[in-house]
Amino acid sequence: MAEVTIERREDFERALRKFKVQCKREGILKEYRERQHYVKPSQKRREKAKRKGR
Repeated sequence: MAEVTIERREDFERALRKFKVQCKREGILKEYRERQHYVKPSQKRREKAKRKGR
């Protein structure tokens, strides 16, 4: 879970930027997009093989 503490003299824009970077680093948005729709395991394997170039 991404968490950012705002220091006394820090402005909101800078804290928001820190939060976005932290979310990207942890892969939160990527995981959210992957979980939006169920994909069968066999379909996942097919897509993975297609990306590899088989």
